[in-house]
Amino acid sequence: MWHVHGSWTTAFVRGGHEYLVPLVPGRGPDGRGRARTFPWPANAREVSFDRLRGLDVDVAVYQRPHEIDLAREWLGRDVPGVYVEHNTPGGDVPNARHPLAGRGDIPLVHVTRFNDLFWDAGDAPTRVIEHGVVDPGYRYSGELPRAGVVVNEPVRRWRVAGTDLLPAFAVAAPLDVFGMRVTRLPATLGVPGRMEAFEDLPREAMHAALARRRVYLHPYRWTSLGLSLIEAMMLGMPVVALATTEAVEAVPPEAGVVSTKVPTLVAALRAFAADPELAVQVGKAARAAALARYDLGRFLSDWDQTLDDVAAGRIK
Repeated sequence: MWHVHGSWTTAFVRGGHEYLVPLVPGRGPDGRGRARTFPWPANAREVSFDRLRGLDVDVAVYQRPHEIDLAREWLGRDVPGVYVEHNTPGGDVPNARHPLAGRGDIPLVHVTRFNDLFWDAGDAPTRVIEHGVVDPGYRYSGELPRAGVVVNEPVRRWRVAGTDLLPAFAVAAPLDVFGMRVTRLPATLGVPGRMEAFEDLPREAMHAALARRRVYLHPYRWTSLGLSLIEAMMLGMPVVALATTEAVEAVPPEAGVVSTKVPTLVAALRAFAADPELAVQVGKAARAAALARYDLGRFLSDWDQTLDDVAAGRIK
C-alpha cells in the first residue's frame, strides 16, 4: 500500500498485519515510504520499490487509479486488490462515475456512506468501512476563547474548504488555522488581526494546541469527512460545522451546531467562545460520540474481515 492519506493510514497500520510501504528515490508521491510526522508501528515496513518483486504479498491496497498498474509492475505479478475511495466525487455530481465503475474484479471500499451514495460505482462490488481514529485522549482546556480550524492548502482549495467563509466566522471569534500552506492566509483574506496561522505543526503539537482553543470550526463544503474533525471531537472540543457531506452524520446535535445557515453557525461560534461551561459540556458529548462511532477496534475488525475476503477471493 502507498502512503497517500496520513491520518487514515495511521489508523489502518495499527492492525495485526505486515504493511509494505514503497519507497522511491526522492520520496515522490508514488514512494513516500513511512510517514515522518505520524506515529506508525514497526509492522508498517518501508521497502524500496525495486525490491518488491518476488515478495510474498497477499493483498494490494489501492487509493489512486494508477496504483493498479503500478502494483503489477513493481510486484511482477497480479495480486488480489482492494480500492479505498477517500474522496467525494468531482465533476458532474451526482452522476460522477468512479474509475472502477467499468470493472467488477476489484472491490471498492468507501470511507463514508455519503461517498457510497454519491459515487456511481457501476459494476464494482462495494462496501463501506467508516473511519477509525487513534484516540488522542481528552485534552481539552478551552482556555483560549478562539476557534481552531485545520485545513491544508486553504487558498488553493478555496470554496471546497470553505476558505471564503472564514472572514465571516472571524467576526464571531478569532480563528487559529492549522495545516499546510496556511502562512499567508490571514493576509490573503484581509483579516490579520482576527486570524493566526500555524504552519504544518507535528501531529502531537497540533493536538495540544487545538485543545487549548474554545471551539472547533469545520467550514468544508465538499470533503469526504475530515479526520481532523473527528480528532477534535475526541480531544473534547465542541464543533461548529457546515451541514454538508458526512458531517451531518458525524456530529450529533449534542456535540455541536451543524447547519447550512452561515448566520446560525456564526452565532454558535460566538456563543461557545463566550461560554466556557457550555463549551466543556458540549465538547464532552462530542468526544463520547466520536469514540462510539469511530472506534479504532471496530475499524480494524472491519478491515481484517475485508482483507481476508479479498485474499481468499470471496469478493468479486
